[in-house]
Amino acid sequence: MNRSDTAPRISFALVFHNHQPVGNFGWVFEDVYNAAYRPMVELLFRHPRIRCGLHYTGPLLAWLETHHPDFLDQVRTLLDREQVELLGGGLHEPVLASLPDADRVGQLRRMSDEQERLFGRRPRGAWLAERVWEPSLPMALADAGLEWTVVDDDHLRAAAIPDEEHWGTYTTDDQGRRITIFPTEQGLRYLIPFQPVENVVAHLRAHATPDGTRLGTMGDDGEKFGAWPTTYEHCWGRGRWMEEFFAALEANSDWLTTVRPSDWTDTHPPLGRVYLPTGSYTEMTEWVLPPKDALEFEHVLQAARDEGRAEARFLRGGFWRNFQRRYREVNDLHKQMLRTSARVAAMPSGPGRERALDHLYQGQSNDCYWHGLFGGIYISHMRLATLEHLIAAEDLADASAVMGGAAPRSGRLVDIDIDGVDEVLFESPGQVLGIKPDAGAAIAVWDIRAPRHALAAVMRRRPEAYHERLREAARSGGLQVPADGGAGGGADGGAGPTNAGTSGEAGAESIHGSVKAREANLDRLLFYDAYERRSALVHLLDTGTGPEQLLEGTAVERADVLDAPYEVVELGPGRLVARRDGTATLDGGEQPIRIEKTFRLDGGRLAPRLRVSVRLENRSDRALTGRLAVEWNLTFLGGGGNPAAFYEIGGRRFAHDARGIQADTSRVASGNSYVGIVLATVVTPPADAWWYPIETVSNSEGGFERIYQGSSLVFSWPVHLAPGEHFEVEVHHQVDALRDRAAEEAQLQAAPGAPGKASPAAGIVGSA
Repeated sequence: MNRSDTAPRISFALVFHNHQPVGNFGWVFEDVYNAAYRPMVELLFRHPRIRCGLHYTGPLLAWLETHHPDFLDQVRTLLDREQVELLGGGLHEPVLASLPDADRVGQLRRMSDEQERLFGRRPRGAWLAERVWEPSLPMALADAGLEWTVVDDDHLRAAAIPDEEHWGTYTTDDQGRRITIFPTEQGLRYLIPFQPVENVVAHLRAHATPDGTRLGTMGDDGEKFGAWPTTYEHCWGRGRWMEEFFAALEANSDWLTTVRPSDWTDTHPPLGRVYLPTGSYTEMTEWVLPPKDALEFEHVLQAARDEGRAEARFLRGGFWRNFQRRYREVNDLHKQMLRTSARVAAMPSGPGRERALDHLYQGQSNDCYWHGLFGGIYISHMRLATLEHLIAAEDLADASAVMGGAAPRSGRLVDIDIDGVDEVLFESPGQVLGIKPDAGAAIAVWDIRAPRHALAAVMRRRPEAYHERLREAARSGGLQVPADGGAGGGADGGAGPTNAGTSGEAGAESIHGSVKAREANLDRLLFYDAYERRSALVHLLDTGTGPEQLLEGTAVERADVLDAPYEVVELGPGRLVARRDGTATLDGGEQPIRIEKTFRLDGGRLAPRLRVSVRLENRSDRALTGRLAVEWNLTFLGGGGNPAAFYEIGGRRFAHDARGIQADTSRVASGNSYVGIVLATVVTPPADAWWYPIETVSNSEGGFERIYQGSSLVFSWPVHLAPGEHFEVEVHHQVDALRDRAAEEAQLQAAPGAPGKASPAAGIVGSA
């Protein structure tokens, strides 16, 4: 046997996952295309011996087809010469485990159909969004015609597979359906592209074997190769890391062979069988934990790794689905998706159902169903875009049901958030209203159907583990605030180094280790809410309470009526009466009170109306003095002083993220001219109006930043009630829908030459 036959050899499977979320801004697509996607394909053309897997999600493919069809031609050329293979997955990058079974398979098959249309071939492997794994996934993947997928190697550790046995593939199955799994190796993910190229080569050489049967897999985000902060100069500029990396792979091709994943499965059997528990990458399992637990987990895990303790492999955080527990807003979104999915599934086959499915699948895009370093539920324009598609799908399904003879539903008790307690749900062609009697009889859902806008989709301000890093950096003077306000990038998640340093001439800093902010003094915006930011909330406050206390979360509630349970005393078509017999604690003593809320809904599709009256009754034997306030938390996508989003109060116009006070107010207008909605609000009797933005502070790949979540509009009245007296107010909202998106879409479909179904590109770019 000659020397070359016994020299250690190894194969290397590279997979680049490229994604932009539904609802992201067009300029973000373009920036990341130029920073990461285009340079990667150009690099592959310069190095034709390098083989790898590429994954482009549905929103990105649709954008590329419209804006850079030449790029798709280049990818097609790489496919034709068998240099790359494309991975499938859910068309709009959903977390498959969160979907009904039919939608799991539907999303996977639609992605395969789209790739066949664009490239003339169907994928054999699939990318799992956020590498979220549940044991039921093999059946959906196999039923959709897929053979393999990529998981995190932490999944194998959870299944007691030692690290030295991660260099290959495994087989797993569910209900008799089998797939192959490729574990993306942690060392490779942490080295590439943050450490010198020679370190990567040395790492692969250290795991090579004389029989050459080992495979190292590195599957990670394409955005980290140029779009993450500092990585463009490092990967493609002066650092030239990627050029040097591919050149090194070619230079070592006598013992290091790059392969497409499917080529490996065709020629090498799996290392064995494995059954994986639920999991994702390590950082995701940390982010899902409550803030205190997340900080403790991070400390314990890092200490175990730094000390080289073997038990570090057993440490893992929480379960991905508990994002629905951590964030009420995630659960509301998820349960609205499930409700919409059931209605779309009940539609008869035909073009209408296909359009509804297009919207439903876009509304399942994963990015707003969780939260971590890469944004998630806090990114308001993407949250509203996701809801926009769910509203569209449900609207189409309900219209189809009515045409089929079903009676319209005007008010009923139903557990819309699946918490074991019924809500009140009103549905009409113009609006959908969800009210929670068990939480202050407050409005949790207010969807305006014609413009497809979720008015009540406002985030609560809550503590996050990373807020402590911001506070500490601000105290120590270690907070970096770039002069240009920071750089944007992709909005996708993925596991990366928790403590990696820099690499190359220019260096590339890990996004997990730095403390940066897009503006100064963000730590002063860390206010937290004691209640969910719903609407039609009733406060009883001290007479001297003002808007600053509400903004800062320091207002003292003087009655147990804000988010306590109310009794439903009347429910009929377009009408709800809810009542709370509570206790006020003004002037040092307890006084029984009664709050009664009456909701009345009417109006047509383009002009729905909502009237809410609040009656406060003093049921004690002494006078009641304080301030009654009714709070409305609504969003018109008004962040950053967006000129399309506005208030008109007292004859003046304000940005929707402004602050203000207006005494003796009887009328307020608000809206967004781009979205196509104006809300005229009349208050009786005239009230003091307070308004302020609800802003959160989130950490992203570009650093800490403020994000507009909506605006709080509060109407308040001083009250002095003698024993037995009552005081009643009414807030009357008149919606003016300036556009009907369903009618626009139907007209577009009816135009000569229009496709038979809604374009996959529809609605993927965020609103102004």
